[in-house]
Amino acid sequence: MPGHMKKHPAINVTFNGPVALIGQALEAMQALGFERVKEGDGSIFWRDSAHFKDLPFPGAHIAGFRHREGLTQEALSSRTGIPRRHISEMENGKRLIGKNNARKLAKVLNVDSRLLLSA
Repeated sequence: MPGHMKKHPAINVTFNGPVALIGQALEAMQALGFERVKEGDGSIFWRDSAHFKDLPFPGAHIAGFRHREGLTQEALSSRTGIPRRHISEMENGKRLIGKNNARKLAKVLNVDSRLLLSA
């Protein structure tokens, strides 16, 4: 019997903005892999979209949290003691983060280290 496959729930997203720009907004969202669905037609989780399919999620989390904190890779490197090259490799999915590095990064980025280890 196949194991349980966890499927993330889909959410409805609503935007407020100028009606005159709705066409441009829809084109931009579709370019990112989002699909316009009618109610009841079903939907896909954002990670299943074409744009995010091959993205290394723990690395994407590091990059996102780093940007949120206004840090460059160099600044994050100096605050954590992790070489900048390693941070770049982690953000691009070329290097595993590991528990020790996750703890160092989480402390500086003000997040739970488990967010940096899960996909």
